[in-house]
Amino acid sequence: MTIEIWSIGKESDAFIRDGVALYLKKTQPYLAVSLQIIPSPKKAAGQPPEKVKQLEEELIRSRLKSQHTLVVLDERGKLLTSEAWAKNLETWRDTGVQTLVILIGGAFGVTEALRREARAVWSLSTLVFPHQLVRLLVAEQLYRAFSILHGSGYHHA
Repeated sequence: MTIEIWSIGKESDAFIRDGVALYLKKTQPYLAVSLQIIPSPKKAAGQPPEKVKQLEEELIRSRLKSQHTLVVLDERGKLLTSEAWAKNLETWRDTGVQTLVILIGGAFGVTEALRREARAVWSLSTLVFPHQLVRLLVAEQLYRAFSILHGSGYHHA
């Protein structure tokens, strides 16, 4: 299994880029993880939120392939512990998921259609975070999850 973090929006600031790179490097002994920044559609500027989400959905759908398993991050999603992240990742890995896509939607979130079609909808917190920071949090949680699965000692329960 490989994991791709997809994030709608602009490129990360240097301190975020460095942090994400650090955690993605740390995941390499366990699993290949990459970050793909998907620029917001140019036609979205000045559009109402529902139109922006629809345009972003079109971009996402153009990238989704049959081997992708989609997980949407959303503030209204299911809250999980780090151990639950690890268990879900282990189950998907062991049941033959080829590529897990963890989607960080745009500023207005994702369409209801994408939420319904996703294998899971997770929340990192009941707080709302800037999308750039979510990239870093996801990278760290992936490293933590695989550290839990391999007993590396990084995670202390």
